[in-house]
Amino acid sequence: MAASTSPNFSTSLHKNTPKPNYPSSLGNKSLHTKLGFSFSVPFNKSICVKPCGTAKYDEVVVDEELDKIRRLQNGSDVRGVALEGEKGRAVDLTPPAVEAISESFGEWVINGLEKERGNPVENVSVSLGRDPRISGSKLSVAVFAGLARAGCMVFDMGLATTPACFMSTLLPPFFYDASIMMTASHLPYTRNGLKFFTKRGGLTSLEVEEICDKAARKYANRFAKVSTMLNVLPTRVDFMSTYAKHLREIIKERINHPLHYDTPLQGFQIIVNAGNGSGGFFTWDVLDKLGADTFGSLYLNPDGMFPNHIPNPEDKTAMALTRAAVLDNTADLGIVFDTDVDRSGVVDNKGNPINGDKLIALMSAIVLREHPGSTIVTDARTSMGLTRFITDKGGHHCLYRVGYRNVIDKGVQLNKDGIETHLMMETSGHGALKENHFLDDGAYMVVKIIIEMVRMKLAGSDEGIGNLIKDLEEPCESVELRINIISEPRHAKAKGSEAIETFRNYIEEGKLKGWELDSCGDCWVSEGCLIDTNDTPTPIDAHMYRWVGSKLMKILAVPQI
Repeated sequence: MAASTSPNFSTSLHKNTPKPNYPSSLGNKSLHTKLGFSFSVPFNKSICVKPCGTAKYDEVVVDEELDKIRRLQNGSDVRGVALEGEKGRAVDLTPPAVEAISESFGEWVINGLEKERGNPVENVSVSLGRDPRISGSKLSVAVFAGLARAGCMVFDMGLATTPACFMSTLLPPFFYDASIMMTASHLPYTRNGLKFFTKRGGLTSLEVEEICDKAARKYANRFAKVSTMLNVLPTRVDFMSTYAKHLREIIKERINHPLHYDTPLQGFQIIVNAGNGSGGFFTWDVLDKLGADTFGSLYLNPDGMFPNHIPNPEDKTAMALTRAAVLDNTADLGIVFDTDVDRSGVVDNKGNPINGDKLIALMSAIVLREHPGSTIVTDARTSMGLTRFITDKGGHHCLYRVGYRNVIDKGVQLNKDGIETHLMMETSGHGALKENHFLDDGAYMVVKIIIEMVRMKLAGSDEGIGNLIKDLEEPCESVELRINIISEPRHAKAKGSEAIETFRNYIEEGKLKGWELDSCGDCWVSEGCLIDTNDTPTPIDAHMYRWVGSKLMKILAVPQI
């Protein structure tokens, strides 16, 4: 469905919200007439931007030109400003940049497959999904052009979710060699970005750095910065229906309802707040088809301007609106998705928001019932109360570097080292399970919670899902400060490190009574991590806390560039 033509529905009643027109055909039919969403850049035109900072083709280019692409890397993703409208920020995620990055990714995929198989490869397939941001149509053309230039077959999934893009490499009959998701998660409508997947999972920061470095040289050396001449148009496919069916089958099989196997959610009312992102499918294609009552759901219609609130389970407005809907409808559960559905949060039947430490505790309780003694990996920002909760349940708590990719990679490594680790989760809501390919999938997390909720009901409990975390210690008051570090992008990390080191010395000299500093990284921490200086290009994170009676104080510092 075209985000640019989606009406703005602010009504909270799911029954009055039209369902997006997800395509119903799987076939390999090329799009010679209609793509299903509007393009602001026609296919038969090309955009030419005069190069700056380079005099001759293939001449060594200046650092400024290369940095235009390199600065777009955000850990394991690419993110930038795609539309005018942000004060003090120029558009940097342009079609020329996106084409160069997509071409480099396509070449990287092809080279990797050739090394793996030991011979040249043909018909390398790459899928593209996107969230409803209004810049998505124009930038999609650049992705298609770049992948085609690299020699890849391109498949257009249209409106999709980040987890679905990865699953398109694994589920039949698709089995794509790689996938790209175009999204900037919960960031404003002016932003956009790219996430990359192969059958192994999401790319690492170092792999994305390699791709961006190659793309930077392509970008800087080209006179014609982008070409949207597509000789072969992308093939439009409906993968979301297959992905939704995959989730439905998991719920049916694991609940195994004794009375109505095919509709195990019959008798449950579940509110979904999609925040006008890509998560509406979970209501229509998962919950409704399993018999749930989803009346009262919020903002299911995709709208790339996000008119109601930021699609983010950490957003107070999003959680407050969902809480109100749960209480008004006496629902059993409320669900909040972020824009691309790789994160989620929930509200229990008593209206208690469950995100951050609470969500990690809830997932830990579920996982430790299924896998007693498992290690749980989290980022450094979790509390000592969560550590005690996990250990009291028989688990082990490993705190690691801030950044969802770091947390997931740590879990993968622990499993390789023979340490059973079934859950990796960040306080932002990114959570991955060993049983689900180590993929951070907000919808899958919710599936696990729903399954546990139904099992509790079948066992005779009416307490609701929140009862699982009743023993979690919580502070009466929590304070979080975000300290912006104003600097040029290239100097931001050094400035952040300097600030953290100064703060470290201040604490170690005992100038702030009662506070202690702990280390973070390749260590097991039993009492919480306070400082994290991530080795990836961005960002710097500092985190500390102190229990004063029942009060928890927090400080979090991140660079603003």
